[in-house]
Amino acid sequence: MTRDELAAKRFLFILLLGALVLVGFVAQPLGAALFLAAVLAVVMNPVQLRLARWLRGRPQIAAALLVAAVALLVVGPVLALSAVAVREATDGVRFLLEVLRSGDTGVLLDRMPAPLNEYAARALAYLGEAGAEIEAHVRAQGPKAASAVGTAVVRTGALLFQLAMMLIALFFLLTSGREMIAWVDSVSPLRRGQTRELLTEFRKVSYSVIVSTIITAGVQTLVALAGYLIAGVPKLAFFVGVTFFIALIPAIGAAVVGLAAALVLFVTGHPYMALFLAVWSVAVVGLVDNVVKPYLIKGDVEMHGAVVFFALIGGIAAFGMIGLLVGPLAVAMLLTLLRMYRRDYLKEA
Repeated sequence: MTRDELAAKRFLFILLLGALVLVGFVAQPLGAALFLAAVLAVVMNPVQLRLARWLRGRPQIAAALLVAAVALLVVGPVLALSAVAVREATDGVRFLLEVLRSGDTGVLLDRMPAPLNEYAARALAYLGEAGAEIEAHVRAQGPKAASAVGTAVVRTGALLFQLAMMLIALFFLLTSGREMIAWVDSVSPLRRGQTRELLTEFRKVSYSVIVSTIITAGVQTLVALAGYLIAGVPKLAFFVGVTFFIALIPAIGAAVVGLAAALVLFVTGHPYMALFLAVWSVAVVGLVDNVVKPYLIKGDVEMHGAVVFFALIGGIAAFGMIGLLVGPLAVAMLLTLLRMYRRDYLKEA
């Protein structure tokens, strides 16, 4: 290779890096939406193919129906439940503060077992002081309320924009997914077939994580429902719905909702049922997430259960809720690349 050819090659490589950086800046605002759309497209592709055959070869109509189903069955309920959760949480905090101010907690403490009476008294005293501090802080920060509302409106608008972009990208990925995979494979500098192997691993891990998360949330919700029925939790439908959606978050999940329901029982004069529900939520409901999800993912992905668990937790800690998918995908991609390198290059050396 001559000096001019080497200089041209280096300059082309610099241009390629610059183009990648620019594309990264362009895609960054929509990164989460595009990533979620890709994952949903992978999971829903088999359904779309069957639906297209049922519609006599109309993939665009099948994709449109699936996107509408996602909007109606997933996005809509999540937004509605979020609004309900905020309202119920606000009412719950107000009710708790009223109970603490009313002075009726003495009767409640008298009903508790003697070993727990002292600890409960300290907890209620602390909550009373915290409630007073919260109220004083709210009064002091009153002039900033309008600014907080404005920030919430902006964030809500950004969320709706991301959801809209995700639905649009999902439609195009469902209708043109195969063509895009073929194009990526043709322009990729990897050997023939290696890009498809990476995409196959992406599909397998994505499908496994989504399905295992939904199944685990369903199992946790059923187990929590049994505890709610035994303890006599009020507003059962609300707590069951919140439990399912919060259960999608590993390690935190449904146990937090169970503890919140136990607190409601406690302040309404049912200390024994509150104690039962708190123990049930931590020891039984919380254990389901740590056992069922890694077991389900391990069945489809060549990773140890402990690696899957820490990939889920580390992904959420690093990237937020999107890390629920990014964590296992990153580990699976690394393992796939190492396997490909050992198979295709070390043997040649």
